[in-house]
Amino acid sequence: MCWAGRMMLGTFSILLVLVHAAAACDFGPFPYRATGIVCRMTKPAALLLNKETAQVIQAAFRNAKFPNITGERSMRLLGRVAYGLTNIQVNDLSIERSEVELKEDNAIHIAIKNVTALFKGTLTYGYAGAWFLQLFHSVDFEIESSIDLQLGIKLMCQKDQVVPDASDCYLTFHKLTLHLQGDKQPGWLKQLFTDFISFTLKLVLKREVCKEINAVSQTLTNFILDLAANFVQDKDIIVDISLASDPVIKASYIESHHKGLVLYRNSSSVLSDSVFSPALLTESRMLYFWFSEHSLSSLAAAAFLDGRLVLNLTGEKLQELFEMEDTEVQRKAVQMVFQGTSYNDSVAKVWSLTQPQISLQPEGTVVRSLVAVEVSILPAGEEPLVALYMEQEITVIIQATYEEKKLILQPVDSSVEIKVFKCTADPNREDSSVQSFLRNMILVAGIPEVTSSIGSALTSLMNSKRLDLFDIINPEIITRKGYVIVQLDFGFPSHLLLNFLEKSL
Repeated sequence: MCWAGRMMLGTFSILLVLVHAAAACDFGPFPYRATGIVCRMTKPAALLLNKETAQVIQAAFRNAKFPNITGERSMRLLGRVAYGLTNIQVNDLSIERSEVELKEDNAIHIAIKNVTALFKGTLTYGYAGAWFLQLFHSVDFEIESSIDLQLGIKLMCQKDQVVPDASDCYLTFHKLTLHLQGDKQPGWLKQLFTDFISFTLKLVLKREVCKEINAVSQTLTNFILDLAANFVQDKDIIVDISLASDPVIKASYIESHHKGLVLYRNSSSVLSDSVFSPALLTESRMLYFWFSEHSLSSLAAAAFLDGRLVLNLTGEKLQELFEMEDTEVQRKAVQMVFQGTSYNDSVAKVWSLTQPQISLQPEGTVVRSLVAVEVSILPAGEEPLVALYMEQEITVIIQATYEEKKLILQPVDSSVEIKVFKCTADPNREDSSVQSFLRNMILVAGIPEVTSSIGSALTSLMNSKRLDLFDIINPEIITRKGYVIVQLDFGFPSHLLLNFLEKSL
């Protein structure tokens, strides 16, 4: 269940998704009682993601729509001088470095150092002399600038969803030099306009750049939330990741709490007694996800109701199961079940008759269910014939790992109790040796095959949501009584940021 790795999109993703400040939300006196999923990102992850902040800031500068700047001033001897700066654009933008700091119970501060940018445009000016002689001119201009940018990102909660507030935005100008028509030498005209334009220009640049940063953060929020919503939804099964309680911002990590309820068609699971506590998570890894037993059990229930817990085995897979050993009892069982029919002309169907019961324990995930096995032979030109039907109570302990971009489910202990046994070849006979063989076959080969198929199906589902594009480093899946923790380090998924910048800006 490493799917929550979807939300890593630069420093802003820390701000906009993985932390959900809830200043406008009231969750009552028991903050964690309805928490089904938790995400914690530590300071090393924030520092890594901050390296990509430059691309978002650069996009904000490039996409800022600078208005025309107009004004006038009375000058001795020259009379009234009017001016206008139009077609302002940003070229040659670069950022020296970016720093991020987590302010406990407050906000996340980002300092962008030494943003150098070249602004270009057209300056139009006119003046009326003492003899009412009116002259109007237009010249191209360039403005060299060096700016520091301070951002204090606060995250508000509206309708259980995050809304970023980047209005705490300050620009400090270390350099603002005006060049007219490419002339780099001071002249009376440049000096004249530099004196009374620079102050207005600074105000306009600050207003428009900060406004664009706020807009980009809003757009990126929606982009990430859409990704997250798509990741936790597959057809009629949806996981509710809206906020369940106030978030936590510490100097060493940021943490958000989500409901984790499973919605299936018109029904929803209910959780009111979560066992989550912040003390359950550490700070040694970059990213943590905590899942309640209730959330995983509800997912299994929804999969059962949606008819997904069904597996068909044919051909070589069927042969591997029934020929895992070569004994007289095995040959007898094969003859009794298949009656000389080829494995390629047969099919085994395995499905859950009851909703699986999920229990998370230190030794692994314990799954209990009543499972049916039906083997049918398919004579040419005839109706399928059910050769064998069995029902068995199965209990299996599964340990999960994520390796080489694959979810691997490994059964470590299993038990099988046959409840119903029907064989078409001899319906009135109960052969204990054949039943013993089939029971052993289910334990040794059947359960591993089913768990492997479920792991492959979940891997395909997660990869369809693009999880395989993430660089997930040394992930660990740790089960405890009532919950599971996924902890990992990661490399920045720059493809998602580029996708956002290409589509949204």
